[in-house]
Amino acid sequence: MKLYDGGKAPNPRRVNLFLAEKGVQVERIPVDMGRLEHKGEELTKLNPLQTLPVLELDDGSALTETIAICRYIEETHPENPLMGSTAKEKALIEMWQRRVELQLFYAVAHAFRHLHPAMKTWEVPQVADWGEANKDKALKACEFLNTELADREFIAGDSFSIADITLLVALDFCRLAKIKVPENLSNLNRLHQALKERPASIACAL
Repeated sequence: MKLYDGGKAPNPRRVNLFLAEKGVQVERIPVDMGRLEHKGEELTKLNPLQTLPVLELDDGSALTETIAICRYIEETHPENPLMGSTAKEKALIEMWQRRVELQLFYAVAHAFRHLHPAMKTWEVPQVADWGEANKDKALKACEFLNTELADREFIAGDSFSIADITLLVALDFCRLAKIKVPENLSNLNRLHQALKERPASIACAL
């Protein structure tokens, strides 16, 4: 397998965190997104959408969506499960992974892409009002997650999962999007700090 890796960008970082937590080693092909290498001919053949990460399998086929890549790694390396073991665990983790992704991760991403000057040539057109609206959406998501975390250690239950990886990356991404998570959201901030202190997170830190 070969992982075409965009480094610290949010989606490549999610896969790198997943691999680090699983203890799985893959060959990495660094891709400089700042120089638009992900839009080059070789990667476009693997992924016409020109997004990263891309996992090229040994048969030459490619997986190009973050959670699909993580699912493949989970199925081929089932030890230390991060996507659940029982039917209920799998469903709950998928539910919370989607909630964090749709309500927080994407809101932060939209705020960054529509407001940050560096994204002007990437997000065409940039719509500043949409960026600002998504800042509010992100903060509302943080309030919701803070309430949910009042009675459990991790976002999907008592065990660390892929949902926590998405949460960590989304919360770290807030800084770049100029979204300040309120200090009074103590449950959310507690989990964020705990996630940052995990060995895999330190290895994949921004």
